[in-house]
Amino acid sequence: MDLKALCMYAAVLALFLCSAATFIQSPTDVFGPVALLEPTPSSARDFGAVVSDAPFAILRPGSSADIALLLGALSSAPPRPRATVAARGVGHSLQGQAQARDGIVVETRSLPRTVVVVAAPRAGGEATACAYADVGAGALWVEVLEECLKAGLAPLSWTDYLYLTVGGTLSNAGISGQAFKHGPQISNVLQLQVVTGNGEVVTCSRTKSPDLFFAVLGGLGQFGIITRARILLQEAPPKVRWVRAFYESFETFTKDQELLISMPEQVDYVEGFMVLDEHSIRSSSVAFPASIDFSPDFGSEGRKKVYYCIEFAVHDFQQDGSSSSVDNVVELVAGEMSHMRPHMYSVEVSYFDFLNRVRMEEESLRSQGLWDVAHPWLNMFVPKHGVAQLKDLLMDTVLAGDFQGAILVYPLLTDKWDGNTSAVIPSAPGGVMYIFSVLRSADPSRCGRGCVEEILEQHRRVADEACRAGGGIGAKQYLARQPTQAHWRSHFGPTWDRFLARKARYDPVRVLGPGQGIFPWTDSASSM
Repeated sequence: MDLKALCMYAAVLALFLCSAATFIQSPTDVFGPVALLEPTPSSARDFGAVVSDAPFAILRPGSSADIALLLGALSSAPPRPRATVAARGVGHSLQGQAQARDGIVVETRSLPRTVVVVAAPRAGGEATACAYADVGAGALWVEVLEECLKAGLAPLSWTDYLYLTVGGTLSNAGISGQAFKHGPQISNVLQLQVVTGNGEVVTCSRTKSPDLFFAVLGGLGQFGIITRARILLQEAPPKVRWVRAFYESFETFTKDQELLISMPEQVDYVEGFMVLDEHSIRSSSVAFPASIDFSPDFGSEGRKKVYYCIEFAVHDFQQDGSSSSVDNVVELVAGEMSHMRPHMYSVEVSYFDFLNRVRMEEESLRSQGLWDVAHPWLNMFVPKHGVAQLKDLLMDTVLAGDFQGAILVYPLLTDKWDGNTSAVIPSAPGGVMYIFSVLRSADPSRCGRGCVEEILEQHRRVADEACRAGGGIGAKQYLARQPTQAHWRSHFGPTWDRFLARKARYDPVRVLGPGQGIFPWTDSASSM
């Protein structure tokens, strides 16, 4: 250990001998200009609200160098660090993944959030590598959108909810209804700036330090903290034609979804959801600014009937106020679909309002007191052949009680995902997989802690059955915290050894990402 590393290690050791309840009186004596602060309540809370692990301190970095100084000091104390570190954006994780019990939470929103848009694309919405945005990882996607739209541009792939940080979604995957066409957000990144677990600041891409580049994308915060990203852009349409169509049959619903994703030249977005009752029609239509005259028979309590809704969108590049070409596209596409006639509804909205549609639903839930509550969610990727079986598994849990929330179901194409990244998707013969997202809100007046735990246990049983090696349907969980390292090993499957090797290379002392539970502190780095 050289003198610099020894001094940094001594500083961190001195810090952790201090009282956790005391603000560092002389931060310049510890990390130069970097100040560690007392934890705030939000640092031990996330959107899921089912895990609360308080850190020892928080860091609000002003630059990548601040993070590098911290990680460099902590990683210089093998065989294990004095404390672990988790990166936190807006805390939208579900099971404590951005928390660090007795460690340090790095609040990435304090990093510079500049968005620099460079060059212009070809006409007609075609993507070109010369149009991109250099973005601070602590920026929200809605901030990226707002800045890019000033230049008539926008990223290709999104998440449904835009009030998430760039670094946060790129550490997972980032999916929405555009992913069938453009892949997840991690497939649309040109370059990253990353601070590794060793405290090195590295600029990486597909051609420069590519192993780190791919490791960090979908890497669950295990190899480095993303501090900047270069995002591919395309021409942004002024308007979007937004369409919903309803179905009685799950088989017909999925068949039409697969029809739509086979038409990428005409269709720009495809999602879908289950219609469980009248409430789910209303709640899923908060942002849909058109009247929906759909009041089906949901059956009796013992014989519930479920309906389904496909949602698709077509970009409208007409500048003269005309929408005839988009009307023709929608008419053409609708003519090949087998929905319940006459239950297809469409509306034209601005591109920004379409992408920001979940914000209206958030405001509605906040007004009902159903936003800052527990969210026992389940997200799963399942190959096409297992989609009906997973639906049946889920229905046993959904219809058994009082369900509040939404269940999204829509297809993705596996060839739009780069296997070099750390993201895990199932093997899907034919190249089609589905995302099932059970997005529950637990109203505390009707579902207390015990109820939430029961829901989580139900989800665990569904996941274990669907993901079971050898006899399951080959599903993979998304945005989940696995209960044991054995579960993680099974989750990664044949890529587990690569994941271990990357961990050993970029975070050998296991400083990063304790909230994922992949590498328990009880293990030593040498066991890798």
